[in-house]
Amino acid sequence: MDKIRDNIKQILYTREQINDRISELGRLITEDYKDDPPVVIGVIKGALYFFSDLTRAIDLPIDIDMIGFGNIPDTTRNTGVVRITKDIDIDITGRRVLIVEDVIRTGLTTAYLISNLEIKKPSDISVATMLFNPDRLLLPVPVKYTGFEISDGWLVGYGLDVHEKGRNIPYIAELRSKP
Repeated sequence: MDKIRDNIKQILYTREQINDRISELGRLITEDYKDDPPVVIGVIKGALYFFSDLTRAIDLPIDIDMIGFGNIPDTTRNTGVVRITKDIDIDITGRRVLIVEDVIRTGLTTAYLISNLEIKKPSDISVATMLFNPDRLLLPVPVKYTGFEISDGWLVGYGLDVHEKGRNIPYIAELRSKP
């Protein structure tokens, strides 16, 4: 962990900034879904902390589930095609769905997840993401809630990792160099 901390260039978002923004997003989601609470689906592992904090900030009787996926070597980066490692267990037919992501850059993986969930016939699907880089977006995805907009850079903390390390850092930091 010291290698990661030694490579931190700057803290982009403090624990307090993250908590404040999640409270705001929770209020918005509560208002937007007050008449028809959603099924909130977290994308593991990266969105784990955001998902946990955000669902507690939503003041509605929501159902929650998790979906997990893994990269396909030499394929995912260019195509967005992933393999599902943990599918949802809740029936979302006719339900409103809110996907919770840690970061959206190209949108390829998120678009793939949405197409996978659309097969299950929800009434609608929206996305909440902690971090969003609109400049790199290659496919349109229904991002309705954004914690913070980012530019290019290597990030760690609050669910983001460097070779599976650093997810538990309570803030989001930019690294000096590629991990």
